[in-house]
Amino acid sequence: MRLATFNIASGLSKANELDKKLAKQDDPQLLKIAAIIQKTRPDILLLNEFDFNPEIDQAALLQRNYLAYGQSGEKAIEYPYHWSGAVNTGINSGLDLDNNGKTSGPADAWGFGFFPGQYGMQVLSRYPIDKNQIRSFQKLRWTSMPHALKPVDPETGKAWYPQATWIQLRLSSKSHWDIPITVENTTLHFLVMHPTPPVFDGPEDRNGRRNHDEIRLFADYIDPQLSTWIIDDQGQSGGLQESSLFVIAGDLNADPADGDSSYKAIDQLTQHPRINASCVPQSKGAVHDNQQQAGMNLSHQGNPAADTGKFNPKYVGNLRLDYLLPARQVTVKDCGVFWPAPGQSGAEWIDASDHHLVWMDISL
Repeated sequence: MRLATFNIASGLSKANELDKKLAKQDDPQLLKIAAIIQKTRPDILLLNEFDFNPEIDQAALLQRNYLAYGQSGEKAIEYPYHWSGAVNTGINSGLDLDNNGKTSGPADAWGFGFFPGQYGMQVLSRYPIDKNQIRSFQKLRWTSMPHALKPVDPETGKAWYPQATWIQLRLSSKSHWDIPITVENTTLHFLVMHPTPPVFDGPEDRNGRRNHDEIRLFADYIDPQLSTWIIDDQGQSGGLQESSLFVIAGDLNADPADGDSSYKAIDQLTQHPRINASCVPQSKGAVHDNQQQAGMNLSHQGNPAADTGKFNPKYVGNLRLDYLLPARQVTVKDCGVFWPAPGQSGAEWIDASDHHLVWMDISL
């Protein structure tokens, strides 16, 4: 069984813009995304930055207008099951979250965004999704996390957020979902998220700290001893049992060695005793691009073959941000990143997104 996570960079600038593209059959970006999905053929797939609209069955449009047709010589693929839900991006909080004296900007939303649903998530599956047992953590408050990394003004030593604001803040910048999927009479918990980038802030590091604690939410969730504080949007408390099978998936915006990640955020998962992080997805395309782009890449400490995203070499360079992290009980057979080097099959599609699809073959 193959799992995949793919940030398709379709968090577009206007509401309903993605819906218009999905309603057609000739959008250049979506044609390439469909070709990549058909080439890699995951059985369960998370799409990050897929704008959410509760009024339209967007997954059905993607299936009918793009995936149902073989793209660029690939075979059509069908996902009978899908799920998406509300996210915090673009929902105005009514609070001044960036301390600029205003309460109506995109940074004042519960998660940065210009309209509700921007940068949403979509899960596609060839296996049945137990929709009645899905748990979402969209509204979980940051202050409910024990020993949360509360942002502090380094000059004054005081809390960056006023207390009246802090106690209302939501932890998840989009949402965190536990999606149970039935695979041959076995339940696999597909744990998906898309934490905020640890940048676009100041010396208080509010986004870096939030990124760390968003990642920590699932690190605690898979540990019965640490998950008692967690309450989902339906009011149920606690996390997974020791025996539960899971895979954590998403663009986690946290490189293990490079970039602006705070407090070794991703180590909370890659070094977690319940997680098997031994298979590090890699690609030849990432190595080639690292050499071609140079810039910040020359000072990076991490293995360039493991990078999953291509960013401005002048300021950031390429990073490993996208992950599939299975439970130790899950058998991992292979893994990789769809980032072909020039001349390899599919190289003409990779400009569809600044991220690249990460895949992993497992058995339960």
